[in-house]
Amino acid sequence: MTETTTRPAGLGAQTRTLLRRALEVYGDSPQASGWLNHHLERFDEPLRLAIAGKVKAGKSTLLNALVGEEIAATDAGECTRVVTWYQDGPSPRILLHPRQGPPRQLRTRRTDHGGLVVDLEGEDPTAVDRLTVDWPSSGLRTTSLIDTPGIASLTADTSERASQFLTPDEAPSQADAVLYLMRHLHSADARFLESFHDRHVARATPVSTIAVLSRADEIGAGRLDAIDSARRIAGRYRTDEKLSALCQTVVAVAGLVALSGRTMRQEEFLGLRGLAALPPDVTEALLLSADRFVNPPDSLRDRLGSDVPDASSRDALLKRMGVFGVRTSIAALRDHAPDAAQLSTELVAASGLDELREVLATQFGERRDLLKARSALLAVELVLQREPRPAGTSLAADVERIFAGAHEFAELRLLAALRAKSVPLPADAREEAERLIGGHGSRPPARLGLDPEADAGAQQVAVVDALTRWRRRAANPVSGRATVDACTVVVRSCEGMLSRLAQ
Repeated sequence: MTETTTRPAGLGAQTRTLLRRALEVYGDSPQASGWLNHHLERFDEPLRLAIAGKVKAGKSTLLNALVGEEIAATDAGECTRVVTWYQDGPSPRILLHPRQGPPRQLRTRRTDHGGLVVDLEGEDPTAVDRLTVDWPSSGLRTTSLIDTPGIASLTADTSERASQFLTPDEAPSQADAVLYLMRHLHSADARFLESFHDRHVARATPVSTIAVLSRADEIGAGRLDAIDSARRIAGRYRTDEKLSALCQTVVAVAGLVALSGRTMRQEEFLGLRGLAALPPDVTEALLLSADRFVNPPDSLRDRLGSDVPDASSRDALLKRMGVFGVRTSIAALRDHAPDAAQLSTELVAASGLDELREVLATQFGERRDLLKARSALLAVELVLQREPRPAGTSLAADVERIFAGAHEFAELRLLAALRAKSVPLPADAREEAERLIGGHGSRPPARLGLDPEADAGAQQVAVVDALTRWRRRAANPVSGRATVDACTVVVRSCEGMLSRLAQ
């Protein structure tokens, strides 16, 4: 008789089983069972990504750029004071969920360019719990986006609403992960990121947060190298010990340029082409300032041809793409004369949006089940705290067992420790350990530092080499307990990769 070995259930399966057991225990409690059912269903939903930041950080603009359509209000209207969920749906629909009473549907209206107009129709924003916007979009099929009010807003209620959604006092956040936008690292930004880690119930880790240096084109005053300057600053932030312990990474993005690239209009392309046809000294003189671009002196206005957009159109261009977007477009049109579609693609690439989307895919998309399991386990903990029962002791032990024993959580804990530099490893070893446990992406090529298209043979050679090296380090008799524990986690990660590659 051949002996078979049963592989342990994955983290997602273990968590689902625990939720179902908890539902059996709390089946007679409508509030508890509703909460647990919600988290069981949440496993099958798209990832929930909240976009947070201070007022004027560019949250709604970046959300629109990620979706590729203008569906979030970017002005300082009443809708920006309300938490708004954007999710994929068969047709456009807006639901207003009041703090008291049933939800009601709002009228759906579009702008002349097809964007969405959200109007509370006289409802007091303080009486609204949230808005839910259904919008047919491929960009929302795998990730639901949640636009939050500005933190550190002049209106105390608005700021408190954002904080309560993102860092509730006694419950895990409704978001699986957070995209935190900042124009530069302000003390208020650091305090907010720290608030994720101040609450024991959150069991926060830097892996659930990505920081974005937003409005990156403004850092270089709209120069052609503005994004490069912003990327260098983001790189310095990534190596900052305090910040790296609070977020997964820092990415520089010019949201306005990304949005204009994804929603380029024909009249805008023609206007940019007219500007590109001007002598370089004229455009340089025009772009010395935003005011000069819209209202040039008479000596400069006389040199503008009939193909150059008028003052109101130039003003609209600035509002749509900023000085950097106009400069980048003119340079591209002069260099190789792209058509409208090609120019759109180049603007998106220049904005840093592609890099952000790649980071979201590797850091959040690939960790979807892990992030949702974490939220579900925290939900079970909350129920056990609020409604203690004799049968809850076993459930609590299983929650702790999963948190302590699941290798995915061990990787997160080690990642946080490595970034806080609390593990005594040489810098090169610490960097390799961070990569091997998924700090740069959870797929084997990213962990092994290989090209994404590397074949299985190359991956296997690399993982065997890494496994040998880290087993040797773990067995080193002079290594302390913290170092051995860290090496053991890295070894398990390598063994897991080797096992998957052998299948």
